[in-house]
Amino acid sequence: MSSTVLDGIVLEFLQHRLMVSAASRSADHVPSVARGIGYQLERDGCRLAVFLCRTHAEQLLADVRATGLVAVVFSEPHTHRSLQLKGSDARVGPLQQRERAWLPVYADTVVEELTPLGYPETVIRTLVEADPAQVLAIRFTPDSAFAQTPGPRAGAPLGGSRP
Repeated sequence: MSSTVLDGIVLEFLQHRLMVSAASRSADHVPSVARGIGYQLERDGCRLAVFLCRTHAEQLLADVRATGLVAVVFSEPHTHRSLQLKGSDARVGPLQQRERAWLPVYADTVVEELTPLGYPETVIRTLVEADPAQVLAIRFTPDSAFAQTPGPRAGAPLGGSRP
């Protein structure tokens, strides 16, 4: 099913300068959420890796380990265009070497996106930079996608339409 979820429209959107947040829930349905500090499409083209600082995402990481469930929202701040991808096979693991190299690139991308909106670079870097030794990846196969851009289509399943 992931081939239809990660279609051309979603893949194109993931190339934008995006902020990322991940969420899950406990076995008792208590939600957890954390701000991501990067993401990458896996080499197989069917899975995503979302990067989180373990000290800011302890509960979320524990919930993903326990349930395998994750929902990730990607948002382009200057347009508010957003989409959500959900997966039920999420696993937590260490960063791969190529992912370590991506962390500063992502931080620079977020700085490029947010400084024109008036946010100070030092604040942005504080939010998205982390020691790679403190970063873990949640890897998952998206099995559903939803528009999350504010407006009448927010929450609508994506099926070849724009987020």
